[in-house]
Amino acid sequence: MNTLTSAPLAPLLNYLFELADNMAHPTNNAFRTMTDAEQHRLLHSKTDYLELYGHLKEVPLAVSRETGKLLYMLARSSNAKTIVEFGTSFGISTLHLAAALRDNGGGNIITCEFEPGKVALARNHFADAGVSDLIEVRVGDALQTLSRDLPATIDMLVLDGAKAIYPEIVTLVQPFLRPGALIVADDADFSPEYLELVHSNRGFMSLPFNDGVEVSMWVGNV
Repeated sequence: MNTLTSAPLAPLLNYLFELADNMAHPTNNAFRTMTDAEQHRLLHSKTDYLELYGHLKEVPLAVSRETGKLLYMLARSSNAKTIVEFGTSFGISTLHLAAALRDNGGGNIITCEFEPGKVALARNHFADAGVSDLIEVRVGDALQTLSRDLPATIDMLVLDGAKAIYPEIVTLVQPFLRPGALIVADDADFSPEYLELVHSNRGFMSLPFNDGVEVSMWVGNV
């Protein structure tokens, strides 16, 4: 047994995944009245991404069960102690990361979320799971909240927010990544610029996984 598969975290995750499954349809409802051009603008704009997430403030934008397990395995096997996460939503991915930190003996996650309502729910989930002591939630635009007060050394970066600004988030965090640090990007196929960055050989090694997940490693400045 480990923290991920034990109470209180395991039953909470089961509940949250079921909730996300049952609420998948509002994502479609949010876009139902938009034109294709409007959807494309919101998904790919570097200036209008906050408008996009305003349409999705009631939707639990969860990673898949498989991606959650991958996050736990990568953080656990790399003995991660400091993790930065872009995109908290209801906290499902954060809970997987926190389970790994607990089993690694402790550490700290900085996770970022723009929508205050989601932050309140996520904090409740962290408390229910008994992992609040491992998590710092930064509320607001991640381009601002991650521009200051980052740990001197970061072991892992998880990207699951607005896809259009993945490259900008990496630029903010990269100076603090230790050599060998892992970067996991969900739905990376929605960010061609991000994929170009991590495939450029400019300090990164990268491989795609299922469901648009890209796993990369920061090798170091070249």
